Amino acid sequence: MYINGFLYFISCIFVMITHSAMLINVYLHGNYESISKVIILASAVLVLDVAWFLVMQLFRQRSFVIDFLLILIINMSVIFQSCFSGGVNLSVKHYITCMISLAVSKVAFVLCRNHKWLQMQKKYVYIGIGVLMLIILTLTGSRSMWIEIGESFSIQPSEFMKPLFVLACATSVAEQQNKKQIANFFVVYENFALYGLILIICLLQWWCRDLGSLPTFMGIFAVGFFARICYPKAKFSKTTLIKAGIVLLIAVIIALRFAPEYVQARLHTDIWNDRSGNGWQQSHALIAIADGGWFGKGAGYGNLHEVFAYENDIVFATISEEWGLIFAVMVTFTIVMMVAVPLINPPRSYYHAIMSAGICAYFIMQMSLNIFGSCNLIPFTGVTIPFISAGGSSMIASGLMAGMLMAGQSPEMTNPPVRRYAQ
Repeated sequence: MYINGFLYFISCIFVMITHSAMLINVYLHGNYESISKVIILASAVLVLDVAWFLVMQLFRQRSFVIDFLLILIINMSVIFQSCFSGGVNLSVKHYITCMISLAVSKVAFVLCRNHKWLQMQKKYVYIGIGVLMLIILTLTGSRSMWIEIGESFSIQPSEFMKPLFVLACATSVAEQQNKKQIANFFVVYENFALYGLILIICLLQWWCRDLGSLPTFMGIFAVGFFARICYPKAKFSKTTLIKAGIVLLIAVIIALRFAPEYVQARLHTDIWNDRSGNGWQQSHALIAIADGGWFGKGAGYGNLHEVFAYENDIVFATISEEWGLIFAVMVTFTIVMMVAVPLINPPRSYYHAIMSAGICAYFIMQMSLNIFGSCNLIPFTGVTIPFISAGGSSMIASGLMAGMLMAGQSPEMTNPPVRRYAQ
């Protein structure tokens, strides 16, 4: 295994010390009825740590940085979600979802290692997106993004479109050089397929009245678009780039001008004068952040659990209230570190580089929408923070993309045999 054994051991210890420190904080300052609640939570977290460290040994990778950051942030999430409901109690549903997320990350890692094989499967990627769109239109009910199964279980198919859309946007130099002449223009057919796909996604989001996650798709698309016009040795001018920027600006202005009524209401809401309406969540979120201060009120002592979507849409404020603003910022910085690593280290291929950049755009955009929306810096969108917010579909989709990031870090390959020549 291509990794320093001592550094691997130190990394394991660091992760476990971080989680242990959080659990000690819960024990000393948390709101719980019985010490058994803390013991159960601590056992679940530390057992998952050790199990993941053992699983990592089964895979040959050049770098395990993302693996360590992934288990670090996921078990932080387990601790947070187990303290949000007004007391300390292991959130079993979220814990199971986290384990599934870890498992699918390794599945995605195995599937996405070979960029040549991935490029050959691109038609199936488009088919997969089309199937998910069909499911949304036929099984989610009247203009909805959710499939309700029983009273306490639901699936959001659009979340699984995001990793597939990243793969659809990922491109290679070979694809962009395969140009066809139409009249006096040289075009790449696949580029038109991508532009048509993002248009259909926009129409679908509008139809389902769920424009909150549209900026996430647009962020992924932007990475793919610029990769297609700026690939190595591409012949493009600054004029092309300026025109693309102008078209994007016009599209944004038109979208804001003709946005649905409920979007217009959020764009122009004074949350303090409408605390019982559109400003309900944001006003309570800001109050909770202020109440938590720098160091928080203590795990389980927050009041934000009385507000709808405290565990997902405004989770940044919930963390700030119970653990403090400093800790909430540190958590988001951990996610930034995880997505930054593949952009710093040399990728295995150009395809993997664009794939990693698209995933980075997804994580950063999704996290920014949640945080800035909670803080009333932008209109409230109701999206999740990857790995932190509760939600099975979002957690599993994020796990898939974390595995894709691992794949972009060049798995260890067998060294070619050394040829010996006669003297």
